[in-house]
Amino acid sequence: MTSWLDLHVVQTDRLPLFTFLVALVVTFAFIRLSVRLIRAEVKWWPGNVTPGGLHIHHVVFGVVFMLIGGVTSLAVPPEMEIGRAIAGALFGIGAALVLDEFALILHLKDVYWSEKGRTSIDAVFVAIAITGLLLIGLRPIGVVDFIEANADVDASNPVLWAVGFTVLNLSFAVVTLLKGKIWTGLVGLFVPPLIYVGAARLARPGSPWAHWFYRAGRPRGLRKMRRAVWRERRLRRPLIEAKIAVQEFIGGRHDHEPPH
Repeated sequence: MTSWLDLHVVQTDRLPLFTFLVALVVTFAFIRLSVRLIRAEVKWWPGNVTPGGLHIHHVVFGVVFMLIGGVTSLAVPPEMEIGRAIAGALFGIGAALVLDEFALILHLKDVYWSEKGRTSIDAVFVAIAITGLLLIGLRPIGVVDFIEANADVDASNPVLWAVGFTVLNLSFAVVTLLKGKIWTGLVGLFVPPLIYVGAARLARPGSPWAHWFYRAGRPRGLRKMRRAVWRERRLRRPLIEAKIAVQEFIGGRHDHEPPH
């Protein structure tokens, strides 16, 4: 394990990214355990932080940790690997605390235990997945990657080719996201074939793309909507139910009505 860490993490200058990911996962697991114990009213657990009766959400502490970690990473010299690793860990702690209450920030009200609160767990999953892809060496599509991989392209202006290639791939990614395929669109930024498939397939029924193009007056609009609804019910719903089961196992049941 030590040799793997040294070979694939330390020598590749990914130690700060590694400590960020570890801190993100550990802190998220801890804070979810904490809020579940608080919800269950376990007497020996400290409970919420409420000085003077004011409930301080952990997103506040997350912002502080992210600020400290971010400023530290800017202040530490590049050759000071341990300092950068500590900064990455601090930023990971803050990111976990902030993303765990992402739904509260998005809706500007306490929806933590409601159905809308699942957005927070989705945000954490996305952060972990993208960080993991970066850690194993994948990079999002971009100009630099294209120039490096196609240095022998016989073209008068390789930068122009690079920009065109990047814009094309980002266009596919945007279409995929507009079709409601969030995971495919985000992971496809690192694995481009995914966004090609996602952009070519039918959109999800509730997506902006379906709203714009799968309606009466559009060529085969209603037919595409029926097919999209069928796929959502028969193919995607079991996956969504499985995802919800995993979310509830990790984060608890989201069954409270949010305040109005």
